[in-house]
Amino acid sequence: MRRLVALLAALIGLHLLLLAVHPRGAGLATAAGTGTRVGIVLDVGGRGDRSFNDGAYTGGERAEHELGARVRFIEPGDGSEREAGLRLLSAEGVDLVIGVGFIFSDDLTALAREYPRRAFAGLDFALAIDAGGHVIPPPSNLAAFRFREEEGSYLVGALAALTARARGATRVGFVGGMDIPLIHKFEAGYRAGVHRVCTDCEVLAGYAGATPEAFRNPERGKELALSQYQAGAAVVYQAAGATGLGVFEAARQTGGLVIGTDADQADQAPGQVLTSMVKRIDVATYDVIRDVRNGTFHGGVYSLGLADGGIGYVYDARNRALIPDSVHAVVEGLRAEIVSGHITVPTGP
Repeated sequence: MRRLVALLAALIGLHLLLLAVHPRGAGLATAAGTGTRVGIVLDVGGRGDRSFNDGAYTGGERAEHELGARVRFIEPGDGSEREAGLRLLSAEGVDLVIGVGFIFSDDLTALAREYPRRAFAGLDFALAIDAGGHVIPPPSNLAAFRFREEEGSYLVGALAALTARARGATRVGFVGGMDIPLIHKFEAGYRAGVHRVCTDCEVLAGYAGATPEAFRNPERGKELALSQYQAGAAVVYQAAGATGLGVFEAARQTGGLVIGTDADQADQAPGQVLTSMVKRIDVATYDVIRDVRNGTFHGGVYSLGLADGGIGYVYDARNRALIPDSVHAVVEGLRAEIVSGHITVPTGP
């Protein structure tokens, strides 16, 4: 009996620990007893990264307000809590479980097989490869969202190079978070875009680390960006999650130009953000919740890029003064070539 009581106490303690992070979503619309029940487990870096996680949070909030969904947000501290959060939501019987970030891919796959009547979704999902090099399809109840980041990175690379040349420079920078294939896609597209419009331009690249902690180390991001600015980079593109906040700090300190990622990050260094390469994480989050609500959810692999609005770059009143009309026309021409298939953007070195 003592063992049973202790076990129940431990489970209750874990439950409260996980829910205490973002309790507002848990209670929304509960009184009415209506609304699609959704659980979202955020990625490394958590809320406040002004990037990937905040995009998923925005999509969840929109689903609450427009669809009446009941969304619970969990922000885990480490790997074990991440898996526990997904498992908790699955066991509670929510209608949809969403994992934000490639790190969740294996756990989501395992849980989707364990709970075949539950809907799951992974943002930036990493597909498994078998011994023969073939892609292993995800379970039929798992929607695997992938983004063609290389396409947007190509465009901002061209923009960075044209801007650097106009300022008499031939160097641009790139700061990545974790040194993994996903972030290599950003760098590969960026390099290709730079060299498309400036064959003699040089890309200075650095990564914050080889573990997930590389996405939440602003000090390291600042250090890498400062070294690139000091080496002559006129523009630095960051693809580093919360680590990228340090890149903006370096831009503010040096007066250099910076390119954001995932969301419009103009507020991070007003007047110095050349553009942001946008991944519509918010739209993917909202859309999959809507599909579950409407009974139109389907598992499978979803690849989002320029052609379908899943990827883009910011050009508006806040950065238009930094981008001459002639430069914008070149970038838009490159966009059209990518969408039409005349340009195939590389995804790796």
